[in-house]
Formats: sequence, C-alpha cells, structure tokens
Amino acid sequence: MIQQIYNLLWGDLITIPLPGGSSLGLSLLVILLIPSGIYFTIRTRFLPFRLFPEMIHAVLEKDDKSRKDSISGIQALIVSTACRVGMGNLVGVVAAISAGGAGAVFWMWLIAVFGASTAFMEATLAQIYKEKDPLYGGYRGGPAYYIHALFQKTSSKNRRCVLAVLFALSGLICWCGISQVIGNSISSAVENAFHIPPIYTAVILVLIAAVIVLRKNATVKVLDIMVPIMAGCYFLLTLFIIIKNIHLLPSVFQKIFMEAFGFRQAVAGGIGAVIMNGAKRGLFSNEAGSGSAPCAAAAADISHPAKEGLLQSLGVFIDTLLICSCSAMIMLMTPPGFIDGLQGMDLLQESMKYHLGNFGPIFIAVILWLFSFSTFIGILFYARPNIAYLFGDNWLSQTLYKILALAMLFVGCLAAYTFVWDLGDIGVGLMTIFNLIALFPLAPKALSQLKEYEAIRKEEKKASA
Repeated sequence: MIQQIYNLLWGDLITIPLPGGSSLGLSLLVILLIPSGIYFTIRTRFLPFRLFPEMIHAVLEKDDKSRKDSISGIQALIVSTACRVGMGNLVGVVAAISAGGAGAVFWMWLIAVFGASTAFMEATLAQIYKEKDPLYGGYRGGPAYYIHALFQKTSSKNRRCVLAVLFALSGLICWCGISQVIGNSISSAVENAFHIPPIYTAVILVLIAAVIVLRKNATVKVLDIMVPIMAGCYFLLTLFIIIKNIHLLPSVFQKIFMEAFGFRQAVAGGIGAVIMNGAKRGLFSNEAGSGSAPCAAAAADISHPAKEGLLQSLGVFIDTLLICSCSAMIMLMTPPGFIDGLQGMDLLQESMKYHLGNFGPIFIAVILWLFSFSTFIGILFYARPNIAYLFGDNWLSQTLYKILALAMLFVGCLAAYTFVWDLGDIGVGLMTIFNLIALFPLAPKALSQLKEYEAIRKEEKKASA
C-alpha cells in the first residue's frame, strides 16, 4: 500500500513522447506544483522579478520584533533556510546533474523562480492566520491553521477540520522519516571522512540534539548561529573555487544552457531526463508549496504579513540559486576524468579533493553534518504548531514527539530503512496536496496584503524622498 501511494505521488503519472526518442515523465506533484508556481507568479505580477529589491530591503530593514518571547522575520527566515538547506543541496544536486547532465541546473533555477511566488503566498497566509502560542510564547500557525480557517463553520469553531488534521499528520510522518535520513547521511559522511563507527556518531549526535531540542527555546538561538556560518562558509569556499577556475566559467554556463534545451541530449534521447531531474531537484530543495516553511513563517512577529512572504520568497533563492548552484559549480568545474564512475557523496567529495586537496572531503563531511543537523533542529520547530493543533497545548505531546524524532535519528545513524524513507516522501507529498487545496481559494487574501504592503512602501519612499 505504501509503495502504491508513493508511486502515485512521485511516479510518472503522465508520459509525454519527445523528439529523438525521449520522453517526459510527469509525476502528480510536478503536475501540481509547476502550474501552481506559474499561476501565482502571474497573479502576483511576476513578484520574483518585480519585488526582488523589496526582498533585500526586508532583510536589511531594522529588526521589528516587538515581543520578548517571539521571533523576528529574519529569524523565521533562518529557521526555514535551515530546513531547506540540507543533504539535497549537496548530494541531490550532484544526483540531478549525474542523471540529467549540466542542463538540469537551468531547470532547477527556473523552478526556483516560480517557487518563490508560491512561497510568498503560503508564508503570507501563515501570518494572516497565526495565533498566540501559550506554550512556547510568541506566535504559531501554518497550513493546518489556515486550512482550518478556510473550512470551519461558525457553529463548529472549536472543532478540528479533517483536511487540517490530515496535513498535520502528514507533516509529522514526513519529519519523522527525514530524521532517519539525516542520521544516515551524517553517520555515512563521518565514517567516510574520519573512519568513525556509526554507533559513536549516533550517541554523540543524539546527545547534542537532545540538549538543544528538549530545551524550551534553544532551537532558534542555535540556528541563528549555525545557519549563517555554514551557508557563508560553503558559499565563500565555492567563490574561491570559481575565482581559481574563472577561465572555465564561460564554458560551464555554455554547457548548462546548451544541455538545458537538449542540443546534445535530444540526439541521444535524454531531454526528458534533463528537464525532470532539474525540476524535481528544484521542487525537493526549495520546499515551496509543501507547507513546511509556513510553520516557521507564522511564528514571526513582523510589521506586515506580506513582508514575511517576501522574506520566505528570498529563502527559495538562497536555497536554490545560491547553495544548490554552489554544488553544481564545484562539480561542473571538475574535469570528467576525475569523477568518472562515481556517484552521490563520493562524487562530490572527489570533486572537492580535486579543487582543495585532502581538505576537500573533510570539509564536505563537516558541512554535510552542519546542513543535516540544522535541518533536524528546524523540522522539530516545524512540528510544534502541528502537534498543538492535533493534541492541544500540552508539554507531554510536544516532548513525546521530540523523543520519537531523536529515536529515529539514532536508528538512522545505524541503518537505512527504505520503508521509513518512503513514508517521509509520502508525508511531504500529501502535505503538498492538502496545502495547495487551501492556497488557491485563500489566494485573494494574500494578494490583498501584497497590494496593501506595496502601497505602504510607496508612501514610505515618497516621505523619505
């Protein structure tokens, strides 16, 4: 049954024949997410292009956090970035290029542009329908809350909505599955780089994680430090590699754009693989539409809902156009002879070894540890409002879920159970479907907030002129 649901969500639902004997397989989620991104991009009047300066302004603007126990818009962006930036930004990008060629990078970029509009809509709605959080302080919310608001009737205000319950359950299943994937990826990378047995990695990792996640408000404080450092180090090191190989940059971009439209693959019958590997990588990585990031966006104490929407849109760009592109450049600037026959983490570590010597594989192991660990901390932050929606405001349910996630992290370090991984993929697929059901009818509310915010900014600019 699990396999059937997985195939329905992620398998090729429709296959379109293409010239050269290739074919384009479209999964249900690709069919839902890409048109949704295009639709919201049009409805927001091409927000990713038109309002990119406003996204930067929202980041640089003075912190407008007003409550002592709440988090700011920037902190909400850091939490969502911690979850977006993970193992997929390293191994996932390498896998996409290995299967679809350099052209997959272009389609990854394109999906990110459309995904930014979807991210704006869901984050803005999360802000509109957020509630006070009596347990942790500040605010909480997310798709479960705006789905509830969409379907609830006045006479049944305190009852739970079936669709919102299904979303929350899907999220909790997904994040449990991801916990195991994180444990497995960290222990494998550490064992490859330092030859440390997985059991030692498991014990140390779970102890450190427990100290952070079992404390009331340590999560955001830790991510405030971790995320800028890890993303900054990875970006700066990639920048060093690009500058060192600057003469290769024109040929790398030429290869990306040439292969994106299948000038080489069309002859070999592989253009479908190019498009779909890039599209799936972009969708998996930036999470736009899945309903995860709004769980962090709702917690922000910010001056206007649309402002948080713009910050979360920027998060999609940070993830895909910045971090994923870093991994792509590292690989595409490595001579093919050095990485022939390699896959996944081995391929990326060997690429880094070519560029940085023996320091390269060690750096990748450390950065993967940081990326994955921050994702684990972030997903438990996402879980908070969904646990509260399902089980009410009590510490017992919150703590039990954290213990379950820590147990999955421990098990993942020792062994990989594909059944649990499939459950995680099913969870995120179902979340996406339930989330999109609410996004379309609620879109006018988010769009009205955008219009209001743009009017406010216009007046501010006039006043300062």
